[in-house]
Amino acid sequence: MSATLLTPTKTTGDSLAPIEITDRHFKADPFPFYARLRAEQPVYRAKLGRQDAWLVTRYDDVLALLKDERFSKDPQTRTPSQAKHQPWVPGFLRPLQRNILDLDDPDHARLRGLVHKAFTPNRIEQMHGRVQAISDQLIDAVQAKGSMDLMKDFALPLPLTVIAELLGIPTADRYRFHQWTQAFLKTPTPINMLLAIPSLAAFMRYLRRLFAERRSHPRDDLLTALVQAEEAGDHMSEDELLAMAFLLIVAGHETTVNLIGSGVLALLQHPDQLALLRSDPTLIRSAVEELLRFAAPVEQATERYARTAVTIAGVTIPQGALTLAVLASANRDEEYFTQPDQLDITRAKNRHLAFGYGIHACVGMPLARLEGQIAINTLVQRLPKLRLAVAPTQLRWRATPHVRGLAALPVRFD
Repeated sequence: MSATLLTPTKTTGDSLAPIEITDRHFKADPFPFYARLRAEQPVYRAKLGRQDAWLVTRYDDVLALLKDERFSKDPQTRTPSQAKHQPWVPGFLRPLQRNILDLDDPDHARLRGLVHKAFTPNRIEQMHGRVQAISDQLIDAVQAKGSMDLMKDFALPLPLTVIAELLGIPTADRYRFHQWTQAFLKTPTPINMLLAIPSLAAFMRYLRRLFAERRSHPRDDLLTALVQAEEAGDHMSEDELLAMAFLLIVAGHETTVNLIGSGVLALLQHPDQLALLRSDPTLIRSAVEELLRFAAPVEQATERYARTAVTIAGVTIPQGALTLAVLASANRDEEYFTQPDQLDITRAKNRHLAFGYGIHACVGMPLARLEGQIAINTLVQRLPKLRLAVAPTQLRWRATPHVRGLAALPVRFD
């Protein structure tokens, strides 16, 4: 995990003054800062808390980094002097580090193969009707009110319900899961880690009880499939089972919440594009791809560590250095995208990197795309008077590393 304060080791003009990349104001519009980095310091040495870190910001360099075997996902790649600046992690949470985001092959390939069974194109397509039904139910619940917090009333419960049903989480427990994951997603300062301990401990106890129940009473759900894989022998350890379930719950709804919320906000702020989609719903596929690129629901890929000294864009990243691929910057690279700061839901050439790339690309991208397409199209078509209920400057963004999302999105449609 990365800490908060981004302090440049070298500044060039006001836009490179020290800045906190998890600051709510920075999250509202980080794109000018990244544009300046691409132009002047595309591989940028910074301080993240007490750690040295390197931000890679140009599209070609980000793409290369995401598939470069000279970078490891394992923090053990760090030198002892680098490792001492790692954020403290309580011992009982260390099993969560055995997740597919923090592992290299062959362990990564083994675990990814297991979870791929849940996200096959055929299985995702079969979920179309259920996602549509949930979307309609959520709108039915608020339509008479004429207003809602789109994050709380729609963007959150939709993907949370879907991933919970896929895993087999009881309905009564789903919002407890969201509260637990929010504690995990806060910036990992020492105080936040301490405050998160009760929630994370409760989360892990709950998962272990659920695993025991599925061993005794198997069901037709993903948790049962994972437990049975763990019982099969060398396929998955107990710690890997816990980490996999935790990651699927967190990643299975968190990024999609931000895609729906930030995507709808982008459309509301670009009424010509909103009107175009409303007049032609068949544009929803390209619209969601453009919103993924433009709104940056995942701002940076998760951490990588240089196995050896690596030179990118003429800058040498030292062995063991924490390195971040800035997806939000790559997806606005003027050398790759025409008019990158313009929202264009008909954009043809749109090979964005919103889901990452290579072996660590988001395993749930087919589900996220399906949920985004159905959710946004349903909102646009069923709520023709949808509009912001507050000025854009009043919107609050969440202070979280890696992801970029709104704390709330008040809208009206009366």
